[in-house]
Amino acid sequence: MGELTDKIKGHTNEAIGKAKRAIGDATDNEQLRAEGDLQEAKGDLQKGVGAVKGALGDKV
Repeated sequence: MGELTDKIKGHTNEAIGKAKRAIGDATDNEQLRAEGDLQEAKGDLQKGVGAVKGALGDKV
């Protein structure tokens, strides 16, 4: 995957994770809250990978 693809997927996962966590907070659902935290962390990682690829010119 390219830099832009990784960054887009990262932002998407981060947004979905935040939504899941908010719904989990509102409904007092600990499992959904945890899923949201994990998905948000996955998004942060994907954005980081995209940034590294951008810095290295997509040669990773």
